[in-house]
Amino acid sequence: MKPTRAYTNGNFGQIHYCSLGEGKPLVLMHQSPTCMVQFDKVWQLLADRGYRVIGIDLPGFGGSDGPAELPTISDYAHIVPAVLDALGIDQADILGHHTGAIVATEAVLQYPERFSRFVLNGPLPLSDDERAYFKQSLAQEKEWYPKEDGSHLAAQWQFRIAAQPGWTDLEAIHRHVVAGAAAWPDAWFAHDAVMSYDHGEAMKKLALPCLVFSNTGDAIHDIAKRTMELRPDFDYAEIEGGTFDIIDEQPEAWVDAVVAWLDN
Repeated sequence: MKPTRAYTNGNFGQIHYCSLGEGKPLVLMHQSPTCMVQFDKVWQLLADRGYRVIGIDLPGFGGSDGPAELPTISDYAHIVPAVLDALGIDQADILGHHTGAIVATEAVLQYPERFSRFVLNGPLPLSDDERAYFKQSLAQEKEWYPKEDGSHLAAQWQFRIAAQPGWTDLEAIHRHVVAGAAAWPDAWFAHDAVMSYDHGEAMKKLALPCLVFSNTGDAIHDIAKRTMELRPDFDYAEIEGGTFDIIDEQPEAWVDAVVAWLDN
């Protein structure tokens, strides 16, 4: 089965979301610059394991309307309770991957009564030097405006390929590059908001049961694992190999790790 698509109202316009399955609600928040197409390979797997899976397109990505001006992570956070309200759900588990983990963190802090458990898949407690490095690298996203020769599309393709050495699922890369290109001209908004957010300090305030989850081939694996120094009370799990597209690469292993923690 395919997820059911729907819209609800948010601060920036319409919020696009999908849901599939029955049972305990589990919200999935995607990385950027892509959309909830990131979870295509795990919708049914999670539903088969007894979860009502809910995906949300971040504002400006996929089918969701975006802000007219540069937002903060705090601005983005409202989309989660808005979707839960539309579905008549009082409380849910939530999982965020990379940018999605940042937005989900702020949603949990702003609306703690709406969430029961939290999976941080690729958290980002950056040092000052790391933040400066990522800001410089991600500045390329601002240059992905249309050019007559189409080189802006090739630039996005090469950027993603270079970030994922050894990953050869061209179909998955194509889907994500197209999703990022479709978010023009403001695809860079989300990463800019992430770089202005102190995820390390925010995670210190979390009061929910939490799993820090990573994979050894993710470019931010070591940074994500550093979260356990800040919050040794959190649980930790990891998958061998992969890249930041681990959900496309190893969907069964990814679901097994998530469900193993949630079920216990």
